[in-house]
Amino acid sequence: MKMEILVVGPYEVNCYLLSDPDRGALLIDPGADSGKISDAIERSGLAVQAYLLTHGHMDHISALADLFESHPAPMLMNSKDLDWAFSEANQTPPYYFVPQRPAGEIATFSDGDLPVSGWDCRVIDTPGHTPGGVCFHFPSDNMLISGDTLFRGSVGRTDLPGGSPRVLSDSLTRLKELPPETKVYPGHGESTTIEHERASNIFMK
Repeated sequence: MKMEILVVGPYEVNCYLLSDPDRGALLIDPGADSGKISDAIERSGLAVQAYLLTHGHMDHISALADLFESHPAPMLMNSKDLDWAFSEANQTPPYYFVPQRPAGEIATFSDGDLPVSGWDCRVIDTPGHTPGGVCFHFPSDNMLISGDTLFRGSVGRTDLPGGSPRVLSDSLTRLKELPPETKVYPGHGESTTIEHERASNIFMK
């Protein structure tokens, strides 16, 4: 599997394009800069099998509508975030706009195997930053896409609507159980490993 990291938008979100000649492509967290992401999809030469959202905040979903129009594919998000993701509740200062809802239906998922054929991926429910936050674990590749649940040396903020420090702590406890060599690719910033975060991240103690 090949992975391309596209840093997009004013919040510098890590958008992940995972591609494999036998399975197509997965696009995770298309937060902004739809043209930049579309160019990367076209360079891959593969069809998008699904758009996956780690959570509903506007900086992670705002390019979804444009990309669905140019590269239609199933879209998946946890229902607890889908409830508000495309409403005025998702406006974040200083960017007061509501993300455009895609024309197609957005399916929902929760804890368990990713419902996309051919991909060895498990959805791990990790609420706390948002009520419907998830991580995507690819055990065959020793890789975790952690969204805004876990960063290198830090975690996602919990002071926005729907956030909860206690709930996030429970989610981090789940992630601590992953193999220590698991590479962690967060929603912002540099990659890390579960081993490194267990040893040095105060929120993982």
